Amino acid sequence: MSRCFFASDLHGHRNRYEKLFERLRAERPQVLLLGGDLTPNPFVQAKLDSWPPEDFFAWLAGKFDALRKDLGSEAPRVLLIMGNDDLRVEETVVEAAAARGSWEYLHMRRVLLDDGDPVYGYACVSPSPFLLKDWERYDVSRYVDPGCVSPEEGSRSVPVTADEARYGTIQKDLDELTGSDALEQALFLFHAPPYKSKLDRAALDGKMIDHVPLDVHVGSIAIQRFIEKRQPKITLHGHIHESASITGAWQDQIGRTHCFSAAHDGPELALVEFDTEQPDQARRRLL
Repeated sequence: MSRCFFASDLHGHRNRYEKLFERLRAERPQVLLLGGDLTPNPFVQAKLDSWPPEDFFAWLAGKFDALRKDLGSEAPRVLLIMGNDDLRVEETVVEAAAARGSWEYLHMRRVLLDDGDPVYGYACVSPSPFLLKDWERYDVSRYVDPGCVSPEEGSRSVPVTADEARYGTIQKDLDELTGSDALEQALFLFHAPPYKSKLDRAALDGKMIDHVPLDVHVGSIAIQRFIEKRQPKITLHGHIHESASITGAWQDQIGRTHCFSAAHDGPELALVEFDTEQPDQARRRLL
């Protein structure tokens, strides 16, 4: 049994990180999971009062190092992935901090919680309208929704081979990540939500491209099918900020799998709290 906090899509907002560390110090969960889109977006966030720090992941690692020093054995394990707004060139900084013990980096990896439950991480999302493609993959095929840009276009902070851009899919990655593992007790830290769930509803009502209506569900079909077939215990998601406001739900259930989202379209920190053995009692606080 592990008491967990989950946050995602903090996008470098100072007040959200301040509230997060305040709650970690006050409530001392055993595990903190961070679901990507952690860094500031330099195109939309003004730099006020020397914020954000120039080397954001190094700053964040220092904050967790200080937390671990202050709380000792009561400091949480920190498990994180990056998201589609985080530059992949920063992955070397993230991995170096993981090697020093600041956190555990989970993309395409698996770790065990103290209670033995496995946790898997996966950062990639299906094709979007955005031009940064560091963490985008085709979903189950090379189809791209109207209005979206393929992973073969756009820009990347780290180059990939033409074959990886052209033929890599979320579906293939999840098969590689999990193989034939038993997943009944597993947790998955995703950035993308599952397709046609309460967690992937975008504000696209009535919008069209070349007279073609846009799909208001923008999650991953591969992740949806994976959950339906493999039925892990808990899956964690972010990415679609407005979904909870539109659907009125930050959680969903697919078969026996409990799915939680910490994406939020307001200024607050959305903090999801759950116990690995009692996921039906999870709650979300807006702080």
